Amino acid sequence: MSNFVSQSRERAARLARVWLAVAVVLVVGACQKGSTAASVPAPSADANASAPVAATAQNSYADVVSRVAPAVVTIRAEKRVRASQQFPFADDPFFRDFFGQGRRTPRGQEDEAPQERLQRGTGSGVIVSPDGYILTNHHVIDGAENIRVELGDNRTLDAKVVGTDQPSDLAVLKIEGGTLPYMQLGDSDRVRVGDVVLAIGNPLDVGQTVTMGIISAKGRQTGPGSGNFEDFLQTDAPINRGNSGGALVSTSGELIGINSQILSSTGMSIGIGFAIPSNMAKSVMEQLVKTGKVRRGQLGIIVQKVTSDLAASLGMQEPRGVIVSQVQAGKAAERAGLKVGDVVTAINGQRVDDPNTFRNRVAATAPGTEVSLTVLRDEREQQLRATLGEFMPETADANGGDGQGNADAARRGGTGRLGLTLEPLTPELAARLRIESNVQGLAVTDVDPSGPAANAGIREGDVIVEVNRQPVRSVADITAALNRTTGRPLLLLVHSRGTSGFVTVRPRQQ
Repeated sequence: MSNFVSQSRERAARLARVWLAVAVVLVVGACQKGSTAASVPAPSADANASAPVAATAQNSYADVVSRVAPAVVTIRAEKRVRASQQFPFADDPFFRDFFGQGRRTPRGQEDEAPQERLQRGTGSGVIVSPDGYILTNHHVIDGAENIRVELGDNRTLDAKVVGTDQPSDLAVLKIEGGTLPYMQLGDSDRVRVGDVVLAIGNPLDVGQTVTMGIISAKGRQTGPGSGNFEDFLQTDAPINRGNSGGALVSTSGELIGINSQILSSTGMSIGIGFAIPSNMAKSVMEQLVKTGKVRRGQLGIIVQKVTSDLAASLGMQEPRGVIVSQVQAGKAAERAGLKVGDVVTAINGQRVDDPNTFRNRVAATAPGTEVSLTVLRDEREQQLRATLGEFMPETADANGGDGQGNADAARRGGTGRLGLTLEPLTPELAARLRIESNVQGLAVTDVDPSGPAANAGIREGDVIVEVNRQPVRSVADITAALNRTTGRPLLLLVHSRGTSGFVTVRPRQQ
């Protein structure tokens, strides 16, 4: 009996060991299966979807900051300004006697000149050469009589103005302090939207501060029609007052921009800041150092962006290029044969689709240089060659002579299918509406506020010069053009407030 019991216990033990071994195999197999599933990504629902981009962790930019921060300085500028009168009638003897304000003078003698006060401003700058050349903003030192530069090693040095350029909002200063820390200028054309950047400066005079963000956009313009030259890098790195003239730095430690502006309803950073690209700053600086001024090329035209409606009206398959809405008499463009209505698609072989980009490329080319323009005219491409004139800020029109035109000023706008009341432009009507004597066409004397023309921006006092590239001198000309045009908008050349521009209007259905 004991034998039987012993054998039974042995069989039970063997069976237990077998089941244990099976259980171990099953568990290991499940683990291996789960590990394989975790390491192989599930197939994408979209076969054309882009593969995820591997991100490299970056926990600190301390090494970059320690290398470049000594080149960023604080600029303190002083100028004298006339103190404003707290009481507007202070010069009137009656009010001075009545309120007891001001110093009473004997009859017939003049009061002393209005007092002046010292106005102090703080900004930032970047040393860009070992011998002490500094890039900053024009508005930081504009009108300053005394400029001092504070370095990171606690030295304060006097600065001399080498030159300033208001159209680009750049200025170059020079300090003498032996061999100085400086920052290398990078190639801003290679910067991409999404790149991480650091903004370094002295915001609100709290001391040098570093903020981080990305490049949010390129080629931004904040003041269309202002006559300035803008090609901003936009960033969400916080920028505040005092950061002006400071550095926008790549993670490799190169200077890619000079911080210049913010867009904000509060005056404080909301994550929309703008920096002048380093390539523009370099070009301006080299000219200021060499000659003390900046020379820019000029064609003498105003251009607009080609919209989908403009492209359809011109018979273009796609919207591209910039359309010439005004040619200045006697300038380079007129001499080259450029005409109103031409579409410029490239300059020196480089494609252009944006008016601001086109204007900046022209301006960046030295006066006297011959450029090649690729032009679409009557649906045929041709090449024109123009020798650039020189942009002169004091005599240029509001758009700088090669701007995109003020779109709002070129789109103003009755009755009928267009919602307009029109009259032939007589000398008397032109004088009443203050329209230049050389302008011909139909004057807009009334506008239906809910009509197509009003929706396009045409307003009372504008002049319709052309319809579908044909001059118009009577209302019958407009009617004939309406009858000939089906299925696409009318292309109007409108003269408004001293400038001309193309406008597309979709007539009401009959």
